[in-house]
Amino acid sequence: MKKIYCLLLVCPLWVACYRQPPETAATVTPEATAGNEHVTGEPALEKLGLIDVVTLDEGIRVQLIYATPYNFMGKTLYKNIRRAYLQPAAAQKLLHAYRALKKIRPDLTLLVYDAARPLSVQWEMWNAVKGTEWNYYVKNPGNGGGMHNFGAAVDVTLADCTGQPLPMGTPYDYFGYEANIDKERELVRTGRITPREWENRLLLRSVMTGAGFRTVKSEWWHFNACSLEEAKKQYELIR
Repeated sequence: MKKIYCLLLVCPLWVACYRQPPETAATVTPEATAGNEHVTGEPALEKLGLIDVVTLDEGIRVQLIYATPYNFMGKTLYKNIRRAYLQPAAAQKLLHAYRALKKIRPDLTLLVYDAARPLSVQWEMWNAVKGTEWNYYVKNPGNGGGMHNFGAAVDVTLADCTGQPLPMGTPYDYFGYEANIDKERELVRTGRITPREWENRLLLRSVMTGAGFRTVKSEWWHFNACSLEEAKKQYELIR
């Protein structure tokens, strides 16, 4: 039986239901804790050349889910990161997406849930899901890190003028078929998501891909600024 946890997140106030890996979210292993004394903080991210996205335009909103305990792990993973950092090229693409959105819908904004992520945090996530049905949703850091670990991916949604996220059919970090983008027409037809939620997803994808981001089929909120191969060649891994 899959567990569903309903968690209240404040600032802004909203309720999100997360499917959590059974009996694994609190697991601590040597791999998960290795290197935690070197978890990257904001000064180190800036030293690597990454940019705080809000400095590009204060209209972009940020609510780092992993800087709170209200996530699929059930604990705070970012101990010393409170702002969303991206590689300069990725940050500029996000700014272009934000400006395109404001032209279409001045009443809406972008709300960033996650951006640059230290590899040490990736290990914590991976050790919580490896060997379970949930490992499909978390990048294995043993393979060289994922896009978030290079500061080249952003998790984002649409929000209204008060900062309230628009309905997208599932919460952020939802481990399930309903978060997929490849068969949304079927999801609408079967009532798994509503037509309005699909429209919101399409608008988000339109402005993000129009700015040069790439999608992944299993997460409506995740956008890559380049390919993983390009990221590995151009950027330093965030440890």
